[in-house]
Amino acid sequence: MKPVAIFRHYVTEGPGYFATYLERHGVSWTLVKIDQGEAVPADPLAYSGIAFMGGPMSVNDDLPWIRDATALIRRAVDADVPVIGHCLGGQLMAKALGGRVTRNPVKEIGWGAVAAAGEADARRWLGESEKRFEVFHWHGETFSIPPGAIRILSSAHCENQAFALGRHFGMQCHVEMTEQLIRDWCRDWEREVSALAARVPSVQSPEEMIADLDTRVPALHAIADRIYGEWIQGLKR
Repeated sequence: MKPVAIFRHYVTEGPGYFATYLERHGVSWTLVKIDQGEAVPADPLAYSGIAFMGGPMSVNDDLPWIRDATALIRRAVDADVPVIGHCLGGQLMAKALGGRVTRNPVKEIGWGAVAAAGEADARRWLGESEKRFEVFHWHGETFSIPPGAIRILSSAHCENQAFALGRHFGMQCHVEMTEQLIRDWCRDWEREVSALAARVPSVQSPEEMIADLDTRVPALHAIADRIYGEWIQGLKR
């Protein structure tokens, strides 16, 4: 099988648990280091699937690789090569597929509950019993649901947390987090919240985010297992 291409847009926003999951299931992967100036590949058929991770930039920024990435997403969807996006990656997918990315009413940083939507589509991606659970968040923008896609997850602070379009899955939230990634991101907390006029309930402190990681992270990975397990079923052989 061809490898999965994983796009990294920022040095501390690597594939995390997503790579661990692929390796556990015998799926090879290759890292495209956008943050180090690597070019976006043109041919989606060189890969069994394509994954986009997060990043601090906006998909509305005038960066050449963003145009190349959205074009690749469209070609992948046309070629039936599965695409999955995490946070910025989900926003890239939404923009590529006809949605819009705008500022969310509030920043959402830390652990927070999401609820399943979309009925049968949600059960396909999450299983029968997963209707409300906790995931990790770190974003200030949000996407609209692209034409033809189905909303899969929502939260109190962000209506569109995940969507599915056939075998393609875009997320605003993060299910790829590891304990180390969370601790690394907490070092950027001051920079992220310095522009806020006041603390809001959707923004947790580093102390709140690292509390109970020994139980929260495994629970998050159990959710990721369901999503990633469904996604890899569509990988190009």
